[in-house]
Amino acid sequence: MSRTFVGYARVSTDRQGRSGLGLEAQEAAIRAHVQPGDALLAPLYVEVESGKRADRPKLAEAIARCRTTGATLLIARLDRLARDAHFLLGLAKAGVEFVACDMPHANRLTVGIMALVAEEEARAISARTKAALAAAKARGAVLGGRRPGQRVPSADAGQRGRAAAVEARRLASDHAAHRVLPRVTALRDEGRSLASVAATLEAEGIPTPRGGAWTATAVRRVLLRAG
Repeated sequence: MSRTFVGYARVSTDRQGRSGLGLEAQEAAIRAHVQPGDALLAPLYVEVESGKRADRPKLAEAIARCRTTGATLLIARLDRLARDAHFLLGLAKAGVEFVACDMPHANRLTVGIMALVAEEEARAISARTKAALAAAKARGAVLGGRRPGQRVPSADAGQRGRAAAVEARRLASDHAAHRVLPRVTALRDEGRSLASVAATLEAEGIPTPRGGAWTATAVRRVLLRAG
């Protein structure tokens, strides 16, 4: 039995609409779904939905064409639009038959349920975002210029970061002290003073744990760090 279709495709940005990015694949999927003997009415209705635009004029035109001709609305991708509650509700309330190439068994009931889930998810995301911003503001965090959902660093986080940096420097100095300890110990075993050990280490070009010049105090620190 032959069928008559009206094709509808949607791209999310003006750039995709102008370049055909994503549109060509949708059009190919629509044409591949049409079997010999079926009719695909011209034109293919293309929606360029950018940002938060709520209306779907091309979808409305495609639905009106389906009502006038008795055709079935043919959509390339429904899974990609599963979180677009406005789009899904438009399909559910359209009163026309539709087929999605990637979900051929979807029906009005399926789409209606998906629309309700999408609406609830959008409300939940909005509520979580508002709660997170309110909590951050209560902690005194500066919120200006931050992206939605971006974590706000707290004062405690800054303190932890500084403490971690101090600990990293301490460990680096300890490791450097242990590397030079055998030479320091050998010189001390010869009965040399701290100043003499420092002069020898300086002459040998051995770096200090802190990167400065060798002094009696620096030698003492190595011995203390190494226990």
